Amino acid sequence: MTENENKPVTPNTSAPATDSSREANQWAMFIHFSVLAGFIVPFAGLILPIVLWQLKKDEFPVIDDHGKVVVNWIISALIYSVVCFILTFVIIGIFGFMALGLATVLFAIIGGIKANNGELWEYPLTIKIIK
Repeated sequence: MTENENKPVTPNTSAPATDSSREANQWAMFIHFSVLAGFIVPFAGLILPIVLWQLKKDEFPVIDDHGKVVVNWIISALIYSVVCFILTFVIIGIFGFMALGLATVLFAIIGGIKANNGELWEYPLTIKIIK
């Protein structure tokens, strides 16, 4: 007899994810990742997340929360961009733009991964305008 034959089998008590919840998690992930489209196509990172959010929020209620998080970040990033633009006249705004770009990429990736796992992650430094 081997060691594994003596161990009792414990049933998996976690409920399997339904197809609907998996699909909702994937759409939430797409909303977060769509922010990155702005680095490829101008203004796509502003428009695409809002369009995806509006199209899917009625079909999957969890999408509404993810959409609000992403839109609040977009609005916050626009406000921070205006501040960085003003500060470019004293050189420091250039570093602000670099930090803002890095934060946008990191926040979108972390938010997308967590959304795919069924978690809602609020982006740090976000001004909550849409509640």
